[in-house]
Amino acid sequence: MTPSRPGAGTLAAAAMALVAMAAVPPSAVRLLRAGEASRGVQFVFTSDAHYGLTRPAFRGRSSADAHIVNAALVSSINALPAARFPDDRGVRAGEVVGPLDFVAEGGDIANREEVVEGWTIQPAAASWRQFVTEYVDGIHTIDRSGHATPVFMVPGNHDVSNAVGFYRTMQPAVDRTALVEIFNRMMRPAVRRSTITYDVEKDRVFFARDVGSVHFVFLQVWPDSAMRARMEADLAHVSASTPVVIVTHDQPDAEAKHFRNPNGARDINARDQFENLLSDTFADGRGVDAPSVIEQRALERFVKAHPQIRAYFHGNSNRSVGQDDRARVSVERRPAASQRATLGRCSNDCALNAAR
Repeated sequence: MTPSRPGAGTLAAAAMALVAMAAVPPSAVRLLRAGEASRGVQFVFTSDAHYGLTRPAFRGRSSADAHIVNAALVSSINALPAARFPDDRGVRAGEVVGPLDFVAEGGDIANREEVVEGWTIQPAAASWRQFVTEYVDGIHTIDRSGHATPVFMVPGNHDVSNAVGFYRTMQPAVDRTALVEIFNRMMRPAVRRSTITYDVEKDRVFFARDVGSVHFVFLQVWPDSAMRARMEADLAHVSASTPVVIVTHDQPDAEAKHFRNPNGARDINARDQFENLLSDTFADGRGVDAPSVIEQRALERFVKAHPQIRAYFHGNSNRSVGQDDRARVSVERRPAASQRATLGRCSNDCALNAAR
């Protein structure tokens, strides 16, 4: 998918979401109310809404703004509970999908507000307002308790770059709105942050939720050393038999450019092109083209030390689909009790599932 404006990037993730269903371990079934055990935990994962971009063609339209594509996806999500799972002998084959425990947005809600070849992508504040209208206020499904399905979100690299600055021209140069609002909604601080009081170093998004018998960990951009330390503290209070699912933005093999600049003043600059989004300084070299081997090995060691981690959901690896593709929802079903932890690749329209 190519943008209609030069340098605007891609707008693929907004056209696709995943509904995931993890069956609960047998030992936990007795803890669920009658009728819930067979349904397990169900949620929708989508990512990279990229408000601010324009798609060249969508459902007969030309030059379709991101909010049009995202609104179509939300419409599909709202219709999902009445749909049926494929009749394929899989988990809950042929059954009505039913309630959704939550919807998760994996980041890059607002595209970077770059100025490219004379075109200016809208500020993060405008993108955030569109996201709230279409996702937070626009999703009308219910969860297993009959309450409105909550919408959880984590920041992506574009959301953080809008808050810390970028090595190419942006207008405005900094707009913390989306990142601050994600923090306030997900972290629920006693004193809400403003775009002035928000501290980009200290106020990082990390929160955990127990849904059914599964423990979900939501974290900002990628599980760097600071995020792993917080996970370590969190998982100390989680039973070793409880399945843990990580939801974040970057794929396990994180991009070098998202780490802190190891060169000179270690700032954000056009020569080095590091974006300084994570806590860790890049350790594999001096350039953004180097693979993040050392960083990946640190994450791998952490996962091996915590075998209850069963899955890792992420965005960022935007998948380009047909230019007039339909907004659609794909389905992944997997019994959690039969999985073991693994790291692998997964684009924003699929799940990284643990190997059987």
